[in-house]
Amino acid sequence: MDRKDKIVSYMKLKEYVPLTQPELAAVLCVPAEDSAEFEAVLGELENKGQIIRTKKGRYMAMNKADKLAAGKLRCNNRGFFAFLICDNENEDDVYIDGKSLAGAIDGDRVIAHIDGVDERTGRREGHVTKILERGNERVTGILQEKRKDGLYTVKCDNERIYTKIRIEDEDIMDACEGQRVVVSITRYKNNHIYGRVIKTLGDADSISASVEAVLYEHSIRQEFPEEAVHEAEAIPQEVSEKDICGRLDLRDKIIFTIDGDDARDFDDAVSLDMLDNGNYRLGVHIADVTHYVREGSPLDKEAFERGTSVYLADRVVPMLPKLLSNGICSLNPHVDRLTLSVFMEIDCKGNTVSHDIVKSVIRSVERMTYNDVTKLIEQTDEVLAEKYSAILPTIKEMASLAELLQKKRAKRGSIDFDFPESQIVVNEQGEPVDILRTELGVSNKLIEAFMLEANETVAEYAVWAEIPFVFRVHEPPDTAKIAEFNQFVANFGYHLKGKIDEDNPVRPKALQNLLKQIEGMPEERMIATYMLRSLMKARYTPQNLGHFGLAAKYYTHFTSPIRRYPDLTIHRILKEYIDGKIDEDRAQSFRKFVSAASEQASEREIDAETAERDVDDLMKVVYMSQFIGGTFRATISGVTSFGIFAELDNSVNGLIRLESIKDDYYEYDENQRILIGQRTNQIYKIGDRIEVTPVRADMLSRRIDFLFAKDATPQAIWSAQKKEVRKMWAKDSGISRFADEKGRRSRRYSRNVRKRNRKRRGNGAV
Repeated sequence: MDRKDKIVSYMKLKEYVPLTQPELAAVLCVPAEDSAEFEAVLGELENKGQIIRTKKGRYMAMNKADKLAAGKLRCNNRGFFAFLICDNENEDDVYIDGKSLAGAIDGDRVIAHIDGVDERTGRREGHVTKILERGNERVTGILQEKRKDGLYTVKCDNERIYTKIRIEDEDIMDACEGQRVVVSITRYKNNHIYGRVIKTLGDADSISASVEAVLYEHSIRQEFPEEAVHEAEAIPQEVSEKDICGRLDLRDKIIFTIDGDDARDFDDAVSLDMLDNGNYRLGVHIADVTHYVREGSPLDKEAFERGTSVYLADRVVPMLPKLLSNGICSLNPHVDRLTLSVFMEIDCKGNTVSHDIVKSVIRSVERMTYNDVTKLIEQTDEVLAEKYSAILPTIKEMASLAELLQKKRAKRGSIDFDFPESQIVVNEQGEPVDILRTELGVSNKLIEAFMLEANETVAEYAVWAEIPFVFRVHEPPDTAKIAEFNQFVANFGYHLKGKIDEDNPVRPKALQNLLKQIEGMPEERMIATYMLRSLMKARYTPQNLGHFGLAAKYYTHFTSPIRRYPDLTIHRILKEYIDGKIDEDRAQSFRKFVSAASEQASEREIDAETAERDVDDLMKVVYMSQFIGGTFRATISGVTSFGIFAELDNSVNGLIRLESIKDDYYEYDENQRILIGQRTNQIYKIGDRIEVTPVRADMLSRRIDFLFAKDATPQAIWSAQKKEVRKMWAKDSGISRFADEKGRRSRRYSRNVRKRNRKRRGNGAV
């Protein structure tokens, strides 16, 4: 425990009373010559929000300040308010009105004062008292025209940032009004934000510029540093005899890869043998990336910063340069490749009874695709069966083993979210030309079963070996969220078995049983999605906390070191442990590193997932813009007080705004999550099939608006688009709600005057 931890731990003691700096120095026996350094440490802890200093100059831990909370600010993108996500995970979020942000913006770490609790919602409310750390170094947005004060402004793409960025004339580079730009924030002053343009991405309505903006927004860089590129270029693209020395030679074994049709980086291969005792010997062979990416090297540092590869609709942003990811590290067929192999002996019940982890060298005999393997397993293609006759018996045995492993996991309660995925097809210009719904085939599930088994085996091995490690954990869900979910599914006539409270937490088996009940039902996807949102987010950590969703006691990510940094980290640890090189000093070094790597990888994973989702949403908007005015079948995926969310069969989501439904006045029933027509008693609920018409596809907000098809007259479509344009113009121009209403009254008066004059002319009065 370092001195900062000791100070915070001391202040958290029940017996502790707030002390001044000299008093603290005396109690903690800080030498007089270290007083300046001690003061700096206290200041650093205060800036991080771990401790606070009262008005009387006394220090105390944040958790002892009843009226204060520290955390990250998360602003709402549909309204002028925010929530403080507290550093203390046991504390509820704090609601903060937009007028009480005190200059803080989305992503900032702040301290908030708790003003009270809302009697109606039961949530804590407060206001920002101090900004601890700014969360945005740069933003993307659209450069707008110069103002009267000589400044340009940039309207941020991130709608959670309410304040426009002010840009001085000399800081716009070569950017023009209406272009999307990257802005580096230079200073915050008097609740205003100032910045300078560092890159011009292109016109605001350009697809490529919009995708680039998403990458910049989430700090996903495409170019590699020169030193990393030079290091990659210096690595030989062939395995030498020196590299093979000391490894288990598996080049004469039937080992092959199974991946998607368009995959280029193959980091896992599989093999299978039948033992004399009737057991299976499954081999999972993973690319030995750490042989080429040395600890502390430029490549390693860059991979650490990236954390993961990012898979977008129109491109892949790899964690490692393509010379590695698609070259020497990729398990391409018919060439020697270095691997780390896990051999598992599995009995007839699917239990792994023994295992072995070794450094190896392989030569993949085939590059198989999911589509081809599925056809071979299902015996639907005789031509393929003839082509791959040498490995067909192995594939058949693999299918049997995979089914056995799936049944074992299902029996213990593993939750299987078998969602159909959407695949966005783009042309050479990066434009979306189609959206397909794809479902996992038997071959996808085969590889998934084998990789899960390898990950569990390696995690258990690390626990018993007591070595520093990076685990993939999924903690049990919050009881309150599960209770809310149980109330939601009750609207469909379902419920989770057993009493659910703090003393009786939900078990994975109960959720799995519910998924079986709703299988094939219209509400299946909606309930499964709600269930997924009710669970905790999986993350990386040095502690083995188990995996709730998989109902697994041990779990890690071992099988994708080309595209995930945690996998690369544990490969490095495993290899040193196998070679007997981990002494106490090395173990201590690894313990520090896995803590930092876990935190970094968890954060970068969230950034990557958000970027992938944002680009998908953008592509769907662009694709649907060609179908404005068309008619589509859809399923209601959500009902709110402001409208109905509907999902097309191609996975595109859109909103039917409540005010656009003209056949009745609808009220929202919050308990049942339905809309009820007051005159017709028409009910709209999740799972209903409806017909909709897209009326607006906005690239800037990445949102799509629908109308009910029966309401989608040409006038209604035009009106919906015009209304949105007016709202955006009013918002950008700073027009108040009163001024907007005043304008409507003025226009109404003008129309009435013109109408009266026409009538008079008709009567000869004028």
